[in-house]
Amino acid sequence: MWFIFGVLSALSWGGADLFYKKGSDSDDPLSHWKIVVMVGLVMGTHAFSYMLLKGIQFDPFDMIRYLPVSSMYILSMTIGYVGLRYLELSIASPVQNSSGAITAILLAIFFQQNLNILDITGIVLVSIGVISLGVFERKEQVEALRSNREDIPKKYQLSVLAITFPLLYAFFDSLGTFFDGIYLDEMELISEDAALLAYEFTFLIVGIIAYIYIKWIKKEEFSILRQKNRGTAAILETTGQFFYVYAMAGKAIITAPLVASYSIFSVILSRIFLKERLTNGQYMVIGLVMLGIILLGISDAL
Repeated sequence: MWFIFGVLSALSWGGADLFYKKGSDSDDPLSHWKIVVMVGLVMGTHAFSYMLLKGIQFDPFDMIRYLPVSSMYILSMTIGYVGLRYLELSIASPVQNSSGAITAILLAIFFQQNLNILDITGIVLVSIGVISLGVFERKEQVEALRSNREDIPKKYQLSVLAITFPLLYAFFDSLGTFFDGIYLDEMELISEDAALLAYEFTFLIVGIIAYIYIKWIKKEEFSILRQKNRGTAAILETTGQFFYVYAMAGKAIITAPLVASYSIFSVILSRIFLKERLTNGQYMVIGLVMLGIILLGISDAL
């Protein structure tokens, strides 16, 4: 069953990426905040259900204690939602998931953990791939601007800023993972259940704030019941987390690289449902990034 759970987790997160992209609108400056509302609502619902079903006594102060971790994860996800307004999912997803390489470097620097050959190879492949994607994006931008077309995509009008969004996602996500290592492993400042609830309840509060911002400050009509794509993405995000826990408990050494490579599903789904098309060179470097991510996942499991 652990293998099935691992596949379901990867499919869920790949599907979440698809619906995040479908729920993103480059012409709507509040698009990313609307996704935050839906993710916060679903996570909050899951937190309440999890707490009641497991009979956990939750200390609200844990949200403050765990805030350095939660804030990094929430910030990274919000930045990722902004980036999806401008970049193809095929590019954004692999770049965002390169955060594991940054985390490995941070752990090696601050906790004197030795990097093995898998770590080093994974970091090198991810780094080469991400830099190459930036070069390809810059080249396409220059060609698009020189063409003087009237329908130039917004990502080229934003210059290098477009590719910066998934890079920032990877950076802040890696900081969240790094802090998580301190909180849950190195210093054991909080239990896993308390950390999960603190994170999801914090996301719920951020979602409520985002809702107030949309409805009462920006005064835009926003119905939660009509957020089909964004709601589906939020549900798949939480579902993937649920399956991931059980898969890792079964056989982490295979589950970790399997789930870490869920960007493969994101790329496949983007080609099927979003009709995204990249150059052969872009697909090659995306393959390098994914291979690097898989190697880091295997190393982590070992």
